Amino acid sequence: MATTKKKTASTAKKSTAGTGESGSSKNSGSSKNSGSSKNFAAAPVNKKLSKAERIELYRTIVGIRRFEERSLRAYNQGKIGGFLHLYIGQEAVAAGIVSLMEANDHIITAYRDHGHALAVGMSMNECMAEMYGKHTGCSKGKGGSMHFFAPDKNYWGGHGIVAGQTPLGAGLAFALKYKGLKGCAVCFLGDGAVNQGSFMETLNLASLWDIPVVFVIENNGYSMGTSLKRSSAKENLAHRAEGFDMEWEVCNGHDVFEVREVADRAMTRAREETKPFLLEIRTYRYRGHSVADANHEKYRTKEEIEEYKRTKDPVNVIKQQLIEDGTLSEDEAKKIDQEKKDEAEASAKFADESPVAPRSEVQTDVYWEVDNDSENKLKGTYFFND
Repeated sequence: MATTKKKTASTAKKSTAGTGESGSSKNSGSSKNSGSSKNFAAAPVNKKLSKAERIELYRTIVGIRRFEERSLRAYNQGKIGGFLHLYIGQEAVAAGIVSLMEANDHIITAYRDHGHALAVGMSMNECMAEMYGKHTGCSKGKGGSMHFFAPDKNYWGGHGIVAGQTPLGAGLAFALKYKGLKGCAVCFLGDGAVNQGSFMETLNLASLWDIPVVFVIENNGYSMGTSLKRSSAKENLAHRAEGFDMEWEVCNGHDVFEVREVADRAMTRAREETKPFLLEIRTYRYRGHSVADANHEKYRTKEEIEEYKRTKDPVNVIKQQLIEDGTLSEDEAKKIDQEKKDEAEASAKFADESPVAPRSEVQTDVYWEVDNDSENKLKGTYFFND
């Protein structure tokens, strides 16, 4: 990825060698020739990974893939209701960024949230049960596929309103700054959310107040079914950061080591300088926007999908890298793959056998004050019961 960076929007330039582009006042260790000849595994942030940590990256990516495949089967069996937004093809993004998180870092995302949940350490059982609407789910079966949460792991969920999580992500980062904690908030959003007014307002405030937030655009190219070429006047989405005097960068999302190298710069800057950053990661979803998207092979060709799978599949890319550098053998890779398939299958069994929430739970988790009977004695009134 060639990187010609300038600070001011009026003079900023971009380079289009390969996929990567960037705009910043500082360019230490730019990811030149992104997606082509550079060995991102040799970057300092990746070289310091132990063998066990490298294998764990593979386990995470494979685990997300097998969980999503089992989820699709459950949906087709009628076990899961509502929407199901699969993360198949984008696994390296969540796995790479979550692996960089420090103690005071927080993440929040939109409704394609399964990969991030598993990456932070949520179990397949609680995630699958949530999609089944069972009481053993991470949100007691009340949120479903789009609303996984794990505050104990600094994971503030999946959110169903397009771009609705972006001001919340800025709020998480603002809280860190307000409390004097060294950390950053990473807020994920899709390419379709970039045109929402709430996101523009959030970028403005993040820059105005120097909030340590990293906005990560997971650009899979097709939003809800419209290609980026048809929906955006400029295909470089991160470039919009210049209108808010914010640094930005673009990278590919199929190589977890590239994701880690570029995201590390963004997250480190947010922590160290208390500055926002806009990172666009170009990735790809194999399935439709949701499982209900029956036209996903009409607004793009089957050949396009198969070509990405053949050359840039995140599971195959890291597997090949680890086998070539001696970290992993073919047999070990197969064993991990089977373990994750078994774990995903077991999670479906767990979800199927789990109980639904009791009727007494219908009115809980609406008002915190009601559930906890705080000193304020605030009591909500449920009009539909009157």
